[in-house]
Amino acid sequence: MNKLRRAEIDAVAAELLEVQSRIEALRDEEQDAFDNLPGGLQQAPGGQASEAAAAALCTALDGLEEVLDALGEAQA
Repeated sequence: MNKLRRAEIDAVAAELLEVQSRIEALRDEEQDAFDNLPGGLQQAPGGQASEAAAAALCTALDGLEEVLDALGEAQA
């Protein structure tokens, strides 16, 4: 891999790390919102939606981690 493509991968990875940080913050906020609901409201549709959103954000973070790992492998 040449220097130019390696630099481009570095730039993409840096952008993805910023996105990862933003998604982590959203996941934490959503999880905190769910955790702070009383037990009865956690089981209500709104609480279930909040829990599902936090789980979906975790899934997104897992996928993003795979992308970042693959970018690292591309540079190796």
